[in-house]
Amino acid sequence: MTTIKDVAKLAGVSVTTVSRVFNNRGYLSDEVRRNVAAAMEELDYHPNDLARSLHNQQSHIIGLIVPTVSHPFFGEVAHYVEGFAYKWSYKVLICNSLRDADKEREYIAMLRRSQVDGIIMGSHILDTKDYASMKCRVLSLDREISPQIPYICCDNYRGGELAAEHLIGQGCRDLLHISGSLTVPMLSNLRTEAFIAACGAAGIPCRCYELPDTSIASFQENTVIRDILTENPRADGVFCTSDISAATVLSTAIGLGRRVPGDLKVLGFDGSFLSALTIPQLSSIRQPIETICRYAVEYLIRMSQGELVPSKTILPVELVARESTQAASHTLET
Repeated sequence: MTTIKDVAKLAGVSVTTVSRVFNNRGYLSDEVRRNVAAAMEELDYHPNDLARSLHNQQSHIIGLIVPTVSHPFFGEVAHYVEGFAYKWSYKVLICNSLRDADKEREYIAMLRRSQVDGIIMGSHILDTKDYASMKCRVLSLDREISPQIPYICCDNYRGGELAAEHLIGQGCRDLLHISGSLTVPMLSNLRTEAFIAACGAAGIPCRCYELPDTSIASFQENTVIRDILTENPRADGVFCTSDISAATVLSTAIGLGRRVPGDLKVLGFDGSFLSALTIPQLSSIRQPIETICRYAVEYLIRMSQGELVPSKTILPVELVARESTQAASHTLET
């Protein structure tokens, strides 16, 4: 196996000089740098990044744990986190927990063994005490874990209010609300709380349904949603707390012969790329996914450098009204 000593010998320099080239430290002439680079290429030598990270106390690697990147929202999160990390010369290890607590624990342990500079938690199956006891830098997306762990989220409560205001404003008087599991105390649950409260304040009936935990991994929501729509033939509006659920409602409703938005208006949440791809296009409460990810990467890097970051960051949402809640001629955004 080729070693750093072999590189130094071929380049005609000391091992210390080769190490300085690797770490870009101290003054070195262009000739020396070229000689070392040529020797590395000839010998097919690659520095041991893990060993260097142990020496420098930083690996320039970030861990990201999400339920699954096949979900449109989390796919975008992974895309933006990787992009911002790369911009700042960091790499990302992406882990799909699939809502499995044991798998989440194993990934956390693996990331710690890999000496990552920190972990962005986008999957939250474990108890808060499990996260709070972790001896590594953690930043949470959409869950308040402990005062020691910063979190970033959108204004979920305002999002729920906007959803109710929009559907009621479009003439809906018999509303359905479909959420994911509310058993884990996620900040996204505030979408449901706000929607129910706003409907109650307006005197509009609203029936609520929770989808099973497995739906985020398998997307086998069609049967459940078909049953919900069949049980509520008079419903004229549906608010779902994710775009993927709303898209499933959209296609299922059309399959049942319901006209959208004529008979049923459908509104999602996230504003992911999926919302513009459905037919008709899906109205959605858009959260600033790109900005959330930029803050997450920036904060984690600052934390790894010993800096303090805000304990909570709540970013605004906006309504993107499209064809699924109003006539195409009145669409606000396409």
